[in-house]
Amino acid sequence: MGIKSWLQQAARTLKLAVKPGREELWLSIKISLLGIGAVGLIGFVIKLLSYAVGGATSGTSVTPTPIP
Repeated sequence: MGIKSWLQQAARTLKLAVKPGREELWLSIKISLLGIGAVGLIGFVIKLLSYAVGGATSGTSVTPTPIP
C-alpha cells in the first residue's frame, strides 16, 4: 500500500466523517469518565491490598548499604 493510496483512503474517510451531536458527544464523555474512574478504582483497591499485605509499596523504604 503506497502513500498515494493511503492518502486517497484518508481523504475519503474524512469526507464521510461528521461532527457528533450534543447527545453523542455527552455519551462519549460519560463513557470515558466511567472508564477512567474504573481504572482509578482498581488501582486504589490494589494499593489498599498492598498496604494490607505489607508488600513492596507499603511506604517503607530500605536504605541500601554502600559498597566499600
